[in-house]
Amino acid sequence: MLGHTELLVLLAIVLVLFGAKKLPELARGIGKSVTSFKSGLSEGVDEEPEVAAQQEKETTQKKETG
Repeated sequence: MLGHTELLVLLAIVLVLFGAKKLPELARGIGKSVTSFKSGLSEGVDEEPEVAAQQEKETTQKKETG
């Protein structure tokens, strides 16, 4: 994990590269990306049992007809 010194150096580098005016826009974009990623993960976890049940149902139907 990063320590305090490393974070400060990283923040200084980002500030120099992007400038103070672009920093809030950049942080907002990163925040939206993280939120989207987390919601995608939770949707995948919620749908997993449903997908498994559907696949089991299809497999059972194929065995009965075939």
